[in-house]
Amino acid sequence: MFTEVVFTEDGTHAEALSDALLGAGALSATVEDADTGNAAEQPLFGEPGADHSVAAWTRSRIVALFGAGADIDSAVAIAVQLAGLPESPSFVRRAVADADWVRMTQAQFGPIRIGTRLWIVPSWHALPAEAARPDAVVLKLDPGLAFGTGSHATTRLCLAWLAANLRVGQSVIDYGCGSGILAIAAKKFGAAETVGTDIDPQAISAAITNAGENAVAIRFELSTGFDAEPADVVLANIISNPLKLLAPLLSSLVAPGGRLVLSGILERQWREVADAYAPTLVLEVWQAEDGWICLAGSRDAETLPWR
Repeated sequence: MFTEVVFTEDGTHAEALSDALLGAGALSATVEDADTGNAAEQPLFGEPGADHSVAAWTRSRIVALFGAGADIDSAVAIAVQLAGLPESPSFVRRAVADADWVRMTQAQFGPIRIGTRLWIVPSWHALPAEAARPDAVVLKLDPGLAFGTGSHATTRLCLAWLAANLRVGQSVIDYGCGSGILAIAAKKFGAAETVGTDIDPQAISAAITNAGENAVAIRFELSTGFDAEPADVVLANIISNPLKLLAPLLSSLVAPGGRLVLSGILERQWREVADAYAPTLVLEVWQAEDGWICLAGSRDAETLPWR
């Protein structure tokens, strides 16, 4: 039997208390908006280039998980001291029944179908009957530390674009590759040279593993010092502010006559993102899903790469 200990604190102390609870023996500790679901809910985004004057929720909920037999009162007292709090905040305890956490986690991720013939199937699931059709394209992919399982609308939009638009033999760059899902899908759809890059070493490691599981040859490398020849298709599923900051670089990676596909953009953000690329490419809304936008556009074959 496990026990959850739940605190409600102001944003000033939430992160320190969360870290201190881990130091005092908690198995895990999370911080979330205590006002989620009501009018006081406060969205926070850690986007590069964004306003970081608000770095924490006004009211934060800290949830710490302790194992059976843990001396919770002592652990909380130690955490309060480690966090430098003037007094011990009130908290509630919730019993958590023991469970097969692996099986429960796996149950959250089933096969995902994108369009008419693309399937993303975790290793622990049998192949759906429809995915066994001769024209089906199947990606074997388990959730991990890197973003990209096909469950998020931004990823699905990019995958749908590839399914509808990628031509056999085109070269592809997946910028911000995460799990490598877009690069792997492109290769499965018949792409020629395919390159993926990310700022996170764990993402690169995960992408290399996933490419191996899918028996496709893709070059994955860190974005530090990344250099590649312009490609026929450049994909970037990130978030809006980095996409704006990366406009010169991403534009330069699109070959004359090539296509640029951007996702990770909220509906209210798409025009400002498109404007950042306007000197070189005209980007338009390709599709929208769940409040997210996928932009796509072509480089004029007569326009030189933006170097």
